[in-house]
Amino acid sequence: MSQKRTFRVGTGAGFSSDRLDPAIDLVKRGQLDTIIFECVGERTLAFGHRDRAADPGLGYNALLETRLRALLPLCQAHGTRLITNMGVANPDAAAQLAVRIAQELGLNGLRIAAVTGDDVRTLIHDESPLHEPSCTVAETGRSILGANAYLGADAIIPALEEDAHVVITGRVADPSLFLAPIQHHFNWAANDWTRLGAGTLVGHLMECAAQVSGGYFADPGYKSVPNLAYVGFPIAEVCADGSAVITKLTDTGGLVSTQTVKEQMLYEVHNPTAYLTPDVTADFSTVNVSEVSADRVQVSNASGTARPDQLKVTVAFDGGYLAEAEVSYAGPGAAERATLAADIVRDRIRKVHDVHLPCRTDLVGLNAIHELKPSKDLDIRDVRLRAALRCNDRKAAEALLWEVEALLCCGPAGGGGYRGRIEPSVLTYSTFVKRDQVTPKIEILSV
Repeated sequence: MSQKRTFRVGTGAGFSSDRLDPAIDLVKRGQLDTIIFECVGERTLAFGHRDRAADPGLGYNALLETRLRALLPLCQAHGTRLITNMGVANPDAAAQLAVRIAQELGLNGLRIAAVTGDDVRTLIHDESPLHEPSCTVAETGRSILGANAYLGADAIIPALEEDAHVVITGRVADPSLFLAPIQHHFNWAANDWTRLGAGTLVGHLMECAAQVSGGYFADPGYKSVPNLAYVGFPIAEVCADGSAVITKLTDTGGLVSTQTVKEQMLYEVHNPTAYLTPDVTADFSTVNVSEVSADRVQVSNASGTARPDQLKVTVAFDGGYLAEAEVSYAGPGAAERATLAADIVRDRIRKVHDVHLPCRTDLVGLNAIHELKPSKDLDIRDVRLRAALRCNDRKAAEALLWEVEALLCCGPAGGGGYRGRIEPSVLTYSTFVKRDQVTPKIEILSV
């Protein structure tokens, strides 16, 4: 097995709807061994199950076809392997779509792998305990859409050993998508906890794409990022000991600095000494972060101990309907008129429509997110009332929209710009299953 000094891995997407042009640029100019598209969050997985229930041929990422049509020819031309969790709730269908796209593009010699086994719906029952909220499945009073375990690098490596050029998974832990090709390339042992911890750090830094190269970092007046509109996605140059240089392509926007790297290293990490993944209990507490040169930051000295015995599971529930309606008030007294309108909506939903569920009202422009009482000294000249209701009864959802729209004639003076919508909603909670209850599988499709 080849073990060249460094392994070059790039990030093509940090979430389901991430940009495409930086990924194309990376494959064209990045001399990458592998590019990773991380596209699964808890809610996207739940929506994937909802889509698959409506059509057994769906359930994968909506941008899968667009991305593959752009990237399959480029990846083959540049010898870059593509790994992604864009299979979401249906990796088999996603892999079949990839085959059809490759055929239509006239590509041949491609091996496309589907990684499955994360669907653990049969292991989840009414008495299964949930984590946050602390209750059982039955106590939620909601129906399950799906349940998926977070698979690790060991689920992907067999596909790499079969020389797959494209690997499509469902639920896999985000850092594991990166650790798998690194571990495979350097032939790290499955119990080499130190190196697996180091590779997990690389994966964690890379998993959110531009978040380590200037995206989600800019804060005018405090933290400047050049040319953020064209932020470049990151590259990791990984060494055999697990240390790495995080960088990006020249002539792209954004920046890679010790600050961007440290912010991302702490992102969603509750305990830096014990970052739990399916592969290892990683220890980031002793990591060294140092600038090598402009837009090149070295990370080293991450470590780890044995992996957890259990795998985390996302359980997706049908959340019923989410009704949202809005109307604006402008001019002198706008805040007072919007406040009166909100009081009217809440009162009539309860007394006229007999709906006794929480009805949230926000005055957008008046500390709406934090629900803080605004200062009376502010000169508020425009406010938008937002009312929202989650319910299982569509009539209750329609009642909310009706009441907000009725404000146009029956409410305070000057209401306008009504807009309302009703959408199906999902909820996700977590639980755990024993590792030995989950069996990853791969299927290779050839073009």
